[in-house]
Amino acid sequence: MRNRKWRVLSLLLVAVMTLGILFGCSKDGGEKGSGGKGGKKDTIIIATMAEPPTLSPTEQNAIASSYMNALTFSQLTRMNEDMEMEGALAESFENTSETEWVFHLRKGVKFHNGEEMTADDVVTSITYAKTCPEINLYNASVEKIEKVDDYTIKITTPGPSAILLSDLAHHGNAIMPKKLLDEGHNFSTDPIGTGPYKHVEWKRGDSLEFEIFEDYWDEEHMPSIKHMIWKIIPEGSSRTIALEAGEVDYIVDVEAMDVERLEAADGIKLDKIAATNHMWMMVNNEVPGLDNVDVRRAMNCAINKEDVVQVALNNLGTPSYSMAPDNMPGATDENTLPYDPEKAKEYMEASGVDPADVKFSIICSNDQKKRAGEVVQANLKEVLGIECEIESMDLATYLSITSEGNYTAAIGNYSSTDMIQYLVGVYHTKSIGASNRTRLNSPEVDALIDKAAATINPDERAEVLSECIALINDLCPQVPLYQDMHMRAYNENLGGVIMYPGGTLYMHAMYWK
Repeated sequence: MRNRKWRVLSLLLVAVMTLGILFGCSKDGGEKGSGGKGGKKDTIIIATMAEPPTLSPTEQNAIASSYMNALTFSQLTRMNEDMEMEGALAESFENTSETEWVFHLRKGVKFHNGEEMTADDVVTSITYAKTCPEINLYNASVEKIEKVDDYTIKITTPGPSAILLSDLAHHGNAIMPKKLLDEGHNFSTDPIGTGPYKHVEWKRGDSLEFEIFEDYWDEEHMPSIKHMIWKIIPEGSSRTIALEAGEVDYIVDVEAMDVERLEAADGIKLDKIAATNHMWMMVNNEVPGLDNVDVRRAMNCAINKEDVVQVALNNLGTPSYSMAPDNMPGATDENTLPYDPEKAKEYMEASGVDPADVKFSIICSNDQKKRAGEVVQANLKEVLGIECEIESMDLATYLSITSEGNYTAAIGNYSSTDMIQYLVGVYHTKSIGASNRTRLNSPEVDALIDKAAATINPDERAEVLSECIALINDLCPQVPLYQDMHMRAYNENLGGVIMYPGGTLYMHAMYWK
């Protein structure tokens, strides 16, 4: 077995906050909207590609929504900049036996509605989250949660758990007020949590606005920037133009085709880092034709991944051949398939399926995915004679259709900073109907993922993960395409921008110089 050397990575990306003028300012620091002349900025305007499908932490597992969740919610644990799990709403914790953990909660933590957080809120939140199909894979490690006293809880795991602390850091396990959960409060549009920002307004299709929560519990990480506006700008070049014009201060989703332009622009900085984000053409393994492993292998060999990277990313990424990211523990290229048109034809013949009968639509939710899909479309027709169409749709519809299994193929992705979480989310049967969009159903894969999750020794765990990934590579449930780069472009007067391979945004470090 040949393991790729994995890069040590940190988690969660960055971001936001100190001073400006209520709707933006020019790149030279002058005001461009309302606000006092010469005063320090207390607003930041962020351009993002996709509108979040919801602001609830438990009704989705979408990156676009997770950015918003990081503003308004907190969890029991979090990963620090040294890639170590530490307490967040839990001031401390200890593993009292192989299966029992005790968490001591911070006192005086306030929700945005002014109520104090206690153990009742924690127990109710995680118990509720376990009923939510989009994210309950991230608390399967919680077999039982119970209140010890107002500021102490106990969690029992099904067995020894290597992932409990990282699971509890997931946005799906955000702590919400028990009273509001009991009342059926709509967190999708009114996210009440303990995070550093309060939600102010959501103008559908246009923008979301937040303001600092002055009673935020974490004084050490209290944001400097008091007001934040997220502008929804789906088209990449429009985001670039907005930054150049000083209409926005920060771009979360940088258009790959504009990188050289942004790097050369006055008053703008562009940072990039190799990401754990993994892109693929996912195919519904339950659809006739696509349920044939040799058909999937044929398509895998027929697609030129280097061409996909060039067209979709302007070469700002790495071709991927494995079914899992190559920069986390356990990564392996065993049983991967190269670009080989002749081998593709052999697999297609071995499948016994007529290529003319394999017709499907490739769903894409943004321009980058569409460019990748167009390369896939051309390769499949040229090499195998398979006809497919490109279908564009908004992110919320895309997520709903693909999670329900009402599709044939789509360009998709998944980002995680933990290999077990990645494999659970993308390939475990308990994630069918949520993020296992290929609908792979393999008891052998499930067993290896579960074994890795229960293996405490990191070296032994990596061996189990490699075995699991090699098996998934052989089953070829989808077509890996590439790993991209996280890129952020921003006003050069913005300081404290930190890049992390995981790509999620922390909202405390940034400030106006």
